[in-house]
Amino acid sequence: CFDISLWQLLAALLVGGRTLLVEQEIILDAKRFIDKLVEGRVNVVQVVPSYLEVLLSCLEQHPRELPDLRCVVVTGEALKKELAQRWFAVKPAIKLVNAYGLTETSDDTNHEIMDSVPRRERVPVGRLINNVRVYVVDEHLSPVPLGAPGEIVFSGICVGRGYINDRERTQRAFLTDPHHPYERLYRSGDYGRWLPEGKLEFLGRRDTQVKISGLRIEIGDIENALLRVPGVREDAVVVTERAGRGRHLVAFYSGERPVDAKALRERLSASLPKYMVPTVFHWRNRLPLTDNGKVDKRALAALAAELDVAGQNEDGPGTATEHRLAAAWAEVLGVPKAQIRRRDHFFDRGGTSLSALKLAVALDRAVSLKDLIGHPILADQAKLIDSRLKREVPAPVPVGGGRPAVTDRTAARGSEGRH
Repeated sequence: CFDISLWQLLAALLVGGRTLLVEQEIILDAKRFIDKLVEGRVNVVQVVPSYLEVLLSCLEQHPRELPDLRCVVVTGEALKKELAQRWFAVKPAIKLVNAYGLTETSDDTNHEIMDSVPRRERVPVGRLINNVRVYVVDEHLSPVPLGAPGEIVFSGICVGRGYINDRERTQRAFLTDPHHPYERLYRSGDYGRWLPEGKLEFLGRRDTQVKISGLRIEIGDIENALLRVPGVREDAVVVTERAGRGRHLVAFYSGERPVDAKALRERLSASLPKYMVPTVFHWRNRLPLTDNGKVDKRALAALAAELDVAGQNEDGPGTATEHRLAAAWAEVLGVPKAQIRRRDHFFDRGGTSLSALKLAVALDRAVSLKDLIGHPILADQAKLIDSRLKREVPAPVPVGGGRPAVTDRTAARGSEGRH
């Protein structure tokens, strides 16, 4: 039992409804999960966007009516406009709700209720729920002008009392609200801005600080500047170390197509000091996620180091199956196929249990999730598929065309509960 599970278990019961508990093995099979929604006559379902993506891929490949479903609530990570577009293309009559909140603020504080694709570049996190106050402030906790970016801070009955047995961390994050002296204020470390229509827009995190060549750098400032570049949908900046060059910044970003690296540097140089502009930019179809649906910066840091020193003497894919698998890996991991070698380890390349499930769906069940975890080397996966074909097992050879992603929760987000 954890924060968000309390209302997930009880909310329906309090208004005369039912709460449907779904087994883990069903969650890991998108088709069976959809069957469960239909059989259970589910009206409201909450998932993280990563899992909604795998459900959408299944519905796109195997269309099915969801007659009782009225609302899909997504939470736990930033909802991309592309995913909202795909949802309304498949299920235009079912509302989509983008929910935002933190564990420290009793979970959801904002809801954006949509019956069509939003017109803005990013999907807002919406308006406040009752009894919650949100400010967007500068480093001195002074409100910034409308539309200006700043730190998102919370006040009101939703704010918790602090972290158990962690007085220092509590004192940094939980303060007295200067505008309401008898109430607590929580500094989220999230970065956002107010929109003219009274909705909040989430821009990212700003609590990562590093030191390079004696200069203190706020990673969040770089990421937020990069997010403002047209064509950049999501980004992450990591630090890697190269022999003879010391530590340097590497930026990963996703978008519909790569943006010219020179243009990226020029845009960032216009708002950031030279030492805060990344030396390298890597485009990906999508960024790797942790099991909780967050951008996996550890995987990106490892990938940055690997790309930095990648040797070109490794063997590329050899057989036809290896080439088709490499194409599927490239699609799921969001890397160029040319960078994938036959002895590459799926999880060392930035794969997670989320992306492994993506791969299983992309391969149209040629292999199972268990097979992928047990055989993470590309060449070994190809041998497994070829051996099944020889035994005339009805498992189609992969083509690598899927776009799914998944998490292992149906109606819950990670314990931090933030985008």
